[in-house]
Amino acid sequence: MTHDLTPALDDDAPALAGAIVYHAKTLCDQVDTLWRLLNQVSIPVAELTDTRNQNKATFSTESMARLYIYKTIHDLTQCELANRLANRPALLKGFGMTRPPTQQNISYAWGQFSEQTIDTLEAAAREILLEAHDHGSKVVELARRHGFGEFDSGRAGNRIYEDEQILDLFANTCLTQGSAHSEGEAGWFLDENDVCDDSTFLRVIKQFAMPSDQDLPKPLQEYSIEDVVAFTEEFQEALMDSFDAATENVLSTIRYEDPFDDRHVVAAIDFTHVPYHVWPWIDKERKIPKADYPPIVSGYKNDGEIKYGYTFATITIVGNDVPIILGIESVKERSAWEPEDAPADSKADVVDRLLETAQQHVNLDEVFLNRGFYSNEVYATIHDRGLVYMTPVPKYEGDYESIAKIKSKNGVDAAVKHDIPFAIDGELHHTAEFLYVPATDEEAAGNYAVFVTNRDHVALDEIMHVANSYSRRWDIENQYKSVKAFLPKTSSKDYRVRLFSFTFATLLYNLWRLTDYLVKVGMGRDIRSPPVVTARTFVRAVGRYLREGG
Repeated sequence: MTHDLTPALDDDAPALAGAIVYHAKTLCDQVDTLWRLLNQVSIPVAELTDTRNQNKATFSTESMARLYIYKTIHDLTQCELANRLANRPALLKGFGMTRPPTQQNISYAWGQFSEQTIDTLEAAAREILLEAHDHGSKVVELARRHGFGEFDSGRAGNRIYEDEQILDLFANTCLTQGSAHSEGEAGWFLDENDVCDDSTFLRVIKQFAMPSDQDLPKPLQEYSIEDVVAFTEEFQEALMDSFDAATENVLSTIRYEDPFDDRHVVAAIDFTHVPYHVWPWIDKERKIPKADYPPIVSGYKNDGEIKYGYTFATITIVGNDVPIILGIESVKERSAWEPEDAPADSKADVVDRLLETAQQHVNLDEVFLNRGFYSNEVYATIHDRGLVYMTPVPKYEGDYESIAKIKSKNGVDAAVKHDIPFAIDGELHHTAEFLYVPATDEEAAGNYAVFVTNRDHVALDEIMHVANSYSRRWDIENQYKSVKAFLPKTSSKDYRVRLFSFTFATLLYNLWRLTDYLVKVGMGRDIRSPPVVTARTFVRAVGRYLREGG
């Protein structure tokens, strides 16, 4: 019997491996992940030895050679590799395969490779991995370009320091949790010409938050509350234009891999506070507040203690998708030291603005909120956008009878109350479902938790699944911890500095998630697996890039 064999040539393994690696090096300047590099790198099939009958082989020599390099780089067993191919269609497509090979298929094909071919592929895998590591900063550079390039201070062309230099400096303050003063002082001490003084630094930061055709003739804290609130809306709009453009850049990169296709996209909305460690009163008992106290600062409770800080609301993707923060809203709350007629944002308006922003980026299906958002107006806002909502019910004294009935039934540990009416201005707006489930918190009244959702008629056998899905909202709490870890120190009373700081720290969080996502794609890992690139590693990588690349 005659077989068509891929011929073996006299070229030694190092030379063949070198040819593969040489092409990989050229690709490093064109692709941003190891996975795409492995898809595109040229394999010299004619110079590899494969003793299988090529007319009958289901999987080509090129596919199996590329697969061997992938397996070697990721240190997988044949069984692990076969399972990964069976569960990841995109991975299979990248190797040019129409169906996943079994472990036996893989073992047999590689068993027909010559020793020289195996040596070639293993040497190529080692060198490609080293080359990919050398170009690791490319991913960081990509993330940085996606984020920083959208911010424009609107300054004159004869400026001494470019916007990019100012943003680099601000990134350093975020990454080290330093301050404008410490960065400026370090630049002076180290005689670094690209580092401006702290007054210049803060002045440009304020300009990032200003419409290009406007300026403030006097310090912000000298204006009335009404004026500050009006200015804040303008600051918010100017900064969010930049943040939204950067977010779209991030999502455009992610969409290349279609992570949102055929998924139930869930978002969470919540408030977070950035502390302001200054007492608002001259004399609290006599109700005399400080005249120059920042109007945007409000009081809030943390572990039962009253604290003071700036309030921000965010909407972020949670669940099984890439955890990207889609929108930010500055929130003005009325505080006890302010006049009774002081302006304040309604929760429904904040939620509506966040949803408007988010839906410009992705197609949402469902929104989770905490019990602080429990209100007919908030629910009506979400329902009118065709979205499903779910929140805990903050107080449910009127439901103790329902809970008692649940507990009195043998073998029943959950219940649902259908078609609860929610009205706006005295008229029925929509109906919702109340779900009663065993509380995970033993201190919860009646040991039951109650959730409200506008899903259509939740069946008894769906109650626990629907209620358990709410646990995905906790992603947003972890995100706030990461964002606050990026916040620089500042004592500025100017809200433009505070707003820019939170916005830029949020952007760094998104860029970290983008970087981790791209690395996971390159390694063939699941989107929501634990981070391959941790926040700490990302901090070090960006810091190194800024120092070396500028």
